[in-house]
Amino acid sequence: MKLVTFEVSTLLGPFLRIGALSHDKIIDLNMGYICYLREERNHPLAYELAGVILPPDMLAFLRVGDAGKEAAQTTMQYVAEKMSKAHVLGPRGERVLYEMSEVRLKAPVPRPNSLRDHISFEQHAGASEARQLPPAWYEIPVCYKGNPDSVIGPEDTILWPSFTDLLDYELEYGIYIGREGRNISQDEAEKYIAGYTIFNDVSARDIQMKEMSVGLGPAKGKDTCNVMGPCLVTPDEIDCRNMKMVARINGEVWTDGNSGTMFRTWAQIIEYASRDETLYPGDFLGSGTVGGGCGAEHGKWIKPGDVIELEVEGIGILRNRVGEKEAS
Repeated sequence: MKLVTFEVSTLLGPFLRIGALSHDKIIDLNMGYICYLREERNHPLAYELAGVILPPDMLAFLRVGDAGKEAAQTTMQYVAEKMSKAHVLGPRGERVLYEMSEVRLKAPVPRPNSLRDHISFEQHAGASEARQLPPAWYEIPVCYKGNPDSVIGPEDTILWPSFTDLLDYELEYGIYIGREGRNISQDEAEKYIAGYTIFNDVSARDIQMKEMSVGLGPAKGKDTCNVMGPCLVTPDEIDCRNMKMVARINGEVWTDGNSGTMFRTWAQIIEYASRDETLYPGDFLGSGTVGGGCGAEHGKWIKPGDVIELEVEGIGILRNRVGEKEAS
């Protein structure tokens, strides 16, 4: 499944739903499940039950676990069958299907519980260090903890903070945790992955380097903008060990990499992240930047007005425009 969070402007104002990308259409899974419960099960509390099992919020959906995923599969099959016979509407005339052109996609999880970003590609890690990597890099999957409050989605404007002159994109992908766990073994780890998305770890390079020169950070250099999207793809849909990863700036290819060059597996990362620490549904873990996946590695820099497109095979394209530098 490809799951999205989307917004629709109506006379009642914007609202959020989780939905499934189906070619050029999006299914409102919450409303679709209400239809299924009312028509197929004749359930008198269809709205209430759907709000619990298949809620209209991605974070709440992930917290439901397997029951929510099974309900989503059931809903997709039900709506697909109904589409072939009639127009699908809710019990009170609500819409179930939307055209892509009618909605605005948001980050799959607009506000993750937490954000950990690892540095799992050796080529990028070596370029960042500008020297031989320390032994610790090969021993443990280190990460920094980012700011979940600064997450934005597809087509949102990338903020250019007033305090930096060197803004950079970073081509990554990442996972959302789908169930609570602590001290998770590598053998069990993949069961905790709810899905994958593309991640642009926007970085203020000049500030980042200053912070890290004193042995702390990155913090302010990464705090202002974390881009995720366009969807959450469930693990059965892709092979994360071999995905082409491309970054285009104004249509020009700056990065051409592959997820298969990742030094560690997600199972190793999850095992380490959960060591004496609980992971929760909706936590986000980033892969780190693929080799050659940022402007700094090429001596090229983005500028206000640039259009950044990050594409990861099987997931889609994450597209954003860079905003003007904020006034100091």
